[in-house]
Amino acid sequence: MANINVAEYITVDPNVCHGKPCFKGTRIMVYLVLEMLAGGEDINVIKKAYPELTRQHIEAALLFAAKTTEIGERYISFSK
Repeated sequence: MANINVAEYITVDPNVCHGKPCFKGTRIMVYLVLEMLAGGEDINVIKKAYPELTRQHIEAALLFAAKTTEIGERYISFSK
């Protein structure tokens, strides 16, 4: 999972979903997937609920959450 570039999968745009982190090209908010994982959902169930997402999207969500809490900021910054 450490080899995932979060910026390839997740974006924060103030004009999309009120600036909440979303998966690129979608309006699927990262927290929805994280809540499903926290609730014990299997990755295959999440992929079925959100067919646009791949395993890498889900891994990027986990890494995003880890990095966000590690640095103690609301959201990690993305390099452009």
